[in-house]
Amino acid sequence: MALYAVGDLQGCLSPLTTLLDHVGFDPRHDRLWLTGDLVNRGPDSIGCLAFVKNLGSAAQTVLGNHDLHLLALHQLGQPSKDKNIAATLNHPDAPELLAWLAHQPMLIQDRERQLTMTHAGIPPLWSDKKAAKLAQELEQVLAKPKTRQVFLANMYGNDPRLWKNSLDGMERLRYIVNAFTRMRFCDDQAKLEFNSKSAIDTAPAGMRPWFAWPTEKRKHRLVFGHWAALMGRTDDPQMIALDTGYVWGNHMTLMNLDTQVRFCCDIKGLVSQFDEPAFAAMSAKL
Repeated sequence: MALYAVGDLQGCLSPLTTLLDHVGFDPRHDRLWLTGDLVNRGPDSIGCLAFVKNLGSAAQTVLGNHDLHLLALHQLGQPSKDKNIAATLNHPDAPELLAWLAHQPMLIQDRERQLTMTHAGIPPLWSDKKAAKLAQELEQVLAKPKTRQVFLANMYGNDPRLWKNSLDGMERLRYIVNAFTRMRFCDDQAKLEFNSKSAIDTAPAGMRPWFAWPTEKRKHRLVFGHWAALMGRTDDPQMIALDTGYVWGNHMTLMNLDTQVRFCCDIKGLVSQFDEPAFAAMSAKL
């Protein structure tokens, strides 16, 4: 069995199927992890949701910020001016597919491989064990329609930006969801910063990429998406960034997590293969 992971689909199904065909992905034996944000900016969110759902136990996805936004619009009955999102919400299969999406996790772990995946990352103060526990707190809220509706109605906002174990209620849940799905930069106390969305060298004063702060309690390699401006580079073999901005005209990246080989599909449908040193050299030029 091979374990693959792919970066954010963002409503773009064609490059995913091209990549899976290229590596000979077999759902009877292989497994696929998806970093979240299956939906929204691209033209075929419904197709992405249906494809991943139909893979059954062969695929696992975490929830990203765009997934949660779509769920909120659907749950609260709010329209969207974005044509792609509106088309998704109005599709006859949307209720079934979004009900499935609402039950996807915030975090996935493979303890044997010592791998963890979330959409945006894990704050430096949280261990593997604590991150999994906090993810379960939020998953339990999303699992029930009544608590899900209350959460989604109050999910938006940047505060609180600083984690405290004493946080409770919506403040606690909002920090957890922002950390798992929106985080890019933070300080050494895991205070979150949301204005800067570009490359690492745009960090505000006192901030670093969340993965650049030292952590003593984490043993797992961490797979994440969300931050397309990184173009897959973290310069840390323990941190595997897979959103390489296909929806922005770049490429979609699929990685064999066992061999560390990356497969990149560009907007013309051409697939290139890289080991980690070759990928780092290539992405540094972009």
